[in-house]
Amino acid sequence: MGGERQIEVAGACRTGPALALLRASHPEPTVMVTVLAVALAVSTGRDAAGVVAAGAAVLAGQLSVGWHNDWLDAGRDAASGRPDKPVAAGDISARTVARCALAALTAAVPLSFASGWRAGLAHLTAVLLAWAYNARLKATVVSFVPYAVAFPLLVAFVTLGGPAASWPPWWALAAAALLGCSAHLVNVVPDLADDLAAGVRGLPHMLGRSRSVSATVVLLLAATAIESFGPGRPGWGAAGAMIGVAVVITAGILLARRPGSRWLFRAVLLAAAIDVAELVARGSRL
Repeated sequence: MGGERQIEVAGACRTGPALALLRASHPEPTVMVTVLAVALAVSTGRDAAGVVAAGAAVLAGQLSVGWHNDWLDAGRDAASGRPDKPVAAGDISARTVARCALAALTAAVPLSFASGWRAGLAHLTAVLLAWAYNARLKATVVSFVPYAVAFPLLVAFVTLGGPAASWPPWWALAAAALLGCSAHLVNVVPDLADDLAAGVRGLPHMLGRSRSVSATVVLLLAATAIESFGPGRPGWGAAGAMIGVAVVITAGILLARRPGSRWLFRAVLLAAAIDVAELVARGSRL
């Protein structure tokens, strides 16, 4: 019965190889992170070539992380009958996705160093942390660490490769770390049952759904508060950001009541976009 269900689910979701490869890249976070990095690069005063270099590096890194995740999780996703996973659904082979992941990682190296050696090291460290998360750390109590470190490093990649070539201020790094932790918690919540069945025991699994959601809300609001008030002179924009994040997360929680829903994850991405928009507005102060 389980095998028949798996075949039916997989067959119901067959797509062409190009579209399957795109879906395996985790397009929502890939596009969101790349767009936010480009916006930050523009706000910090990079020229057109610098903005393109930053965007291309981040895009390559994010593609490698998404494909690496689906490559490693292919067997587990197939066992769970995941219709949203192209490799598990038989739309594309694990070998193809693996090759694309390695190619994207290879491309990320020169693209990252195009922004300077310090910026390049910061970005590649962030990407390798994400690969370490996929490979092992997501099943441990320190599953949050790659997110808590990689998100600030992404901001540092942009500023270190900018005209000032400096590290971001403390409030930008702290807000990015909190945003990373919230993204980790909410990304895992829809898959808790499947992960537990496969023996994955990361921090969100230990907290459980309700506490993970609560922690996500607290972390997002804390990130928004630090970003708004850390630089001083918050103004009306800070109040607007706090209200906007609260409204978006509330809507995400209400829409995510259905088991397996990813609306809360999408709400977190939107809330993160609000926070990054605030960062962009303060770009000259990064």
